[in-house]
Amino acid sequence: MRPGSLLLTRLYGFALLAGVLGLAGCSRIPGRPGPGPEVPRPDDVLDFSTLYKSNCAACHGENGMDGVAISLANPVYLAVAGEENVRQIVANGVPGKLMPPFSKSAGGMLTDKQVAVLSHGMIERWGKADLLAGLNPPQYRTTLSGDAARGQQAFGTFCAGCHGTEGEGSAGDAKSKSGKVGSIVDGSYLALISDQGLRSFVIAGRPDEGMPDWRTDAAQPMTDQQITDVVAWLASQRTRNPGQPYPTKP
Repeated sequence: MRPGSLLLTRLYGFALLAGVLGLAGCSRIPGRPGPGPEVPRPDDVLDFSTLYKSNCAACHGENGMDGVAISLANPVYLAVAGEENVRQIVANGVPGKLMPPFSKSAGGMLTDKQVAVLSHGMIERWGKADLLAGLNPPQYRTTLSGDAARGQQAFGTFCAGCHGTEGEGSAGDAKSKSGKVGSIVDGSYLALISDQGLRSFVIAGRPDEGMPDWRTDAAQPMTDQQITDVVAWLASQRTRNPGQPYPTKP
């Protein structure tokens, strides 16, 4: 091959190689948009941990416990409530209380599919299958009528040992992490929690705080009627205008 032809062939080869490399490198040019979004669209997030951390952890605790609201990593609560009740609460919230609705159809930010991922994920991650098999647990939502007078008596039997005779709390409860139990008849507390929330605590307890469930530490577990009556008594302690009174001028 003549020297001139060899040179042209080499130049052509280099040019072809540079072109191929250039085309391959175009997809990695800094700032060039990729084929899909850099960050997933909010509606496309279907990972339980991500959804829980963004929407639930602030109130219910990072791992479903040790939050200001009810422990969701409580298998007794999940077993009694069931996935459908959990889904409805996540979707619609608790009107008039601190639990907001999360479903878009109720004014929230999550799709129905994301709500389902959350409710199913709680059962899957923190629930225990057949936990209450062979037992007769109380219903999550009662159909009974409560009696406050009977409730006060039941409270004295099952609850006063930790919460005080009148629900005012106690300063020496060894079961509590903090060593004391606050008042559960405080007007502000009762204004923020629903009757169903009170019932859920009585039924499922707070294992993260040493509070037993409806089976209690007594010789006999609480009956559905006793739980309903205790909730009726606690509800009767609500005040019309809870909170600290405004100071009066001298």
